[in-house]
Amino acid sequence: MELRQLRYFVRVVEAGSIGRAAMSIGMVTSALSQQISRLEGELSTRLLQRSASGVVPTDAGLAFFRQAQLALRHADDAVQAAQQARLAGHVSVGLPSTTAAVLGAPFLQAMNARYPDIRLHLVEALSGHLTDMLNGRLLDLAIVFHAESARRWSVMPLLDEPLFLFARPGMPGVPAGDTTRLEAIADLPLVLPSGRHGLRALVNNAFQQLGRTPRVVAEVDGLSLLMDVVQQGGAATIQPSSATARIAPGQLQMARIDDAHLFRSNLLASLSDEELSPAALAARLVMADVSRTLAREGKWAVVALHES
Repeated sequence: MELRQLRYFVRVVEAGSIGRAAMSIGMVTSALSQQISRLEGELSTRLLQRSASGVVPTDAGLAFFRQAQLALRHADDAVQAAQQARLAGHVSVGLPSTTAAVLGAPFLQAMNARYPDIRLHLVEALSGHLTDMLNGRLLDLAIVFHAESARRWSVMPLLDEPLFLFARPGMPGVPAGDTTRLEAIADLPLVLPSGRHGLRALVNNAFQQLGRTPRVVAEVDGLSLLMDVVQQGGAATIQPSSATARIAPGQLQMARIDDAHLFRSNLLASLSDEELSPAALAARLVMADVSRTLAREGKWAVVALHES
């Protein structure tokens, strides 16, 4: 099996047609079809389901497609590193919106300073979406809030952060002071992310332990829009400490929720070590270092910092 065969196969799957793929790479359709058939023969399995309208990968083909993408990217990174004689390549990193608020820019700056030839692709999305992207190998690493034991991930605990109540100053029912308890805010109208978001599951579970149900008046899956809704004054929200990075002083009233069991764990998850390129391994170490530095310097409020 040769790299060019992998490139041919990936292009066919992306194009959805052997003819369109052949045209895009300047090959005769029959020659490309022969290459795909030869690859299927080497693997002793059918990779593509052919029809009059084009081709789609079989289950085996889809699995092979994902691994072929990974192999080609590693090969391209190796060529680039050899040509430049220093660590180079491409790394895709996923960050939840709240975490991106405090970690995104410092991580990017640190990577540019230490590894200027590594090209970063940063994705800001809901934690559930990041999990799907990591499982689909669209990301090399991501910050997540719980690990899936069935997945072959490498998981590194980073830190646990407290949760805060955010409300418009003067909103009725909001307790005074810099700290509060969940019981004291159980009747407040709340705007929260939907159930797909890890934070929502955390809040729901905390209320359930009190024998209560959060009074959710709106669901918003986006940090900026959610905070805009809170500023209007009709509802408060519960967010982790990282969200404070995008709140101007005096913009919202904030109170740390001091229930001992209520915190959010940040885990650095990645593909297994044998699947990560040298560039991705370097990015993982930098992200861990930057996260812990922010916590030690008081720029990211935490209840626990995991040093190893």
